[in-house]
Amino acid sequence: MYLLEIVGRSLAVYAAVLALIRIGGRREIGQLTPFDLVFVLLVSNAVQNAMVGADVSLEGGLVSALTLFTANFVVARARARFSPIREIVEGKPLVLVKNGVMQPRALRRENLTEDDVKGFIIEHSGLDDFSEVDTAVLEPNGTVQVVTADADVERTRQAMRRQSER
Repeated sequence: MYLLEIVGRSLAVYAAVLALIRIGGRREIGQLTPFDLVFVLLVSNAVQNAMVGADVSLEGGLVSALTLFTANFVVARARARFSPIREIVEGKPLVLVKNGVMQPRALRRENLTEDDVKGFIIEHSGLDDFSEVDTAVLEPNGTVQVVTADADVERTRQAMRRQSER
């Protein structure tokens, strides 16, 4: 019976941590700062006892790990098959810059600073002037997509070249 308690505790912790991470904002794993890494390590240590309780046996740890892997597999499958679940688990893209103008409400929502967004834009487009940015979008996976103001012009030129080559 105590193994079922470990399964229930592990599922509850999985759901709670997933919800808290989802609420807390998005970052790509490669973008973790030392602050983020310390946070992840401390959370994992803090929830360990909540999952297994007083049971420190190998069996209890394996049941908890198997439960977490199974829960993650089920969530991943559901996320891949059903877009409403994908939106709940991952979120929606968020516009950070629109028509060269920073969107302060979006920045507050994701706990980002203007300097964070400037860094993303420089990293992804090489631009340091927002007036040249048509749109910058924070994707659910934490990456930033930048569309420059002249991107449409360049795409049009490329399409015209392709047509003339035919």
